[in-house]
Amino acid sequence: MSRTPRPISARARILGAILAVACVGLAIVGSVTFLVQRENVINEIDSRLRSQVEQLKIISGDTEGTGDEAPAGSASTARETIDIDEFDSVVEFMRAAVGRLVPARNEGGLGVIDGEPRFRPTTLSGFDISENVTLIERAVAEAQRTQDSVIGTVVTDEGSLRYIAIPVEKPGDDSRGVYIRAVDLAGELQPVTIAIMTYWIAAIAVLAAVGVVGWFVAGRLLSPIRQIRDAADAITISDLSPRLPTQGNDDIADLTRTVNSMLDRLEGSVDVQRQLLDDVRHELKTPITIVRGHLEMMDPRNVTDVESTRAIGMAELDRMNRLVEDIDLLAAVEGDPFDMKEVDLAALTARIGELVAVIPGHDWKVEACAEGHVLGDQDRLLQALLQLADNAAKYTPEGSPIEIGSALDDTEARLWVRDHGPGIPPAARHRIFRRFDRAHGKRSVGGSGLGLAIVDAITKAHNGQCVVSDTPGGGATFTIGLPLPTAGLPAPVRAGDVVLQREASG
Repeated sequence: MSRTPRPISARARILGAILAVACVGLAIVGSVTFLVQRENVINEIDSRLRSQVEQLKIISGDTEGTGDEAPAGSASTARETIDIDEFDSVVEFMRAAVGRLVPARNEGGLGVIDGEPRFRPTTLSGFDISENVTLIERAVAEAQRTQDSVIGTVVTDEGSLRYIAIPVEKPGDDSRGVYIRAVDLAGELQPVTIAIMTYWIAAIAVLAAVGVVGWFVAGRLLSPIRQIRDAADAITISDLSPRLPTQGNDDIADLTRTVNSMLDRLEGSVDVQRQLLDDVRHELKTPITIVRGHLEMMDPRNVTDVESTRAIGMAELDRMNRLVEDIDLLAAVEGDPFDMKEVDLAALTARIGELVAVIPGHDWKVEACAEGHVLGDQDRLLQALLQLADNAAKYTPEGSPIEIGSALDDTEARLWVRDHGPGIPPAARHRIFRRFDRAHGKRSVGGSGLGLAIVDAITKAHNGQCVVSDTPGGGATFTIGLPLPTAGLPAPVRAGDVVLQREASG
């Protein structure tokens, strides 16, 4: 079974990228520097070789330039003008020219007559090229073909040579001479080569230093990432408390704060789920216990006892079914995105009045309709107001009036449901929006205890607040306050996110 290769760490990848960029930069700088220096050396060599042309033109009787001195830096020791007519043959002229044009260091001179090397300098300053057949054949062939001086480069067994070949002829003499001056490129480029080698040694040392420093710098930069990883490893479903230390004001610090915020929301979500499960477990125990107790005490031979037990079981099962439906509704409210659009308050209020009019036992009245718009999910707002109306109908005496209405000012819109029942004590108002909680702790009115929790979740999803106040003359007034829109329509909001954010901030 093959082992899965271990992935390369981010630290190694960052360091590799840094070294790769540094290598490319150093290679470009070194290459450009070498090419420029090499080109300068080649140009200087060509200048020296062309100075030989000028002198040999004088020697060969070229009247143009007669009297010109050799350019500065010329290797020749000849200073006077030599007229080729003073010599009887090309051979004598070539002997005198080779003897007078002294080669410098890394240079070699040669006089060739009819393709055969005949004369070479006797000084010790240059090097001998009389045995270099490749150079001689190449230079003689090119000089005879063009009948003019030729500069070129030839690679021989002795190395690369930069040369100039100058043809020499004398009227009345059938001999053809070629003067060859060659320069050893390796010798001339040796300082440049040494400089480049020194540069690369220094570059390798710089890369090593960059690698060492980069390794520690990358490790320090990635240390918050490792802390995030360690914190993520330490988090379990039973302990969501670990947080990351926030230091600095850079991108890593922003990431740390974002991760901490995510952990806060996650912890809040888990706490809410735990609370919901605890509440559901508590609420389900009661009907199960009731049904089990009656079944254990039921006399199967007594028809009346069986029918009574059956009725109790069916009632408790209906209550459990309503509980499950309300839990599913609360989960949908806290988990699904809301379709936030502009809602006409007058139309919303009128629609509520139409829907609650069919609820029996009470005198329903639309007390006020606000003219204006609010940002929200119309279906969810209808759901919240209907829940408040149903709650008012359950807890107020039959036949008592219930008013609904809406109002609008410069800061918020308000939707209310007002009843004239027993009211809610101030001490109980802070907990009536909790799940499975009731102001009077009674179950005679039915319901799951999730109605006001659903209203509170819908209101918070709209960045609003549901408050309870006393009704003049007795009763309770539930008011949903919604902020007015101040900008464009936002993206859909999930109620659960708002609930968790408020619980975390509270």
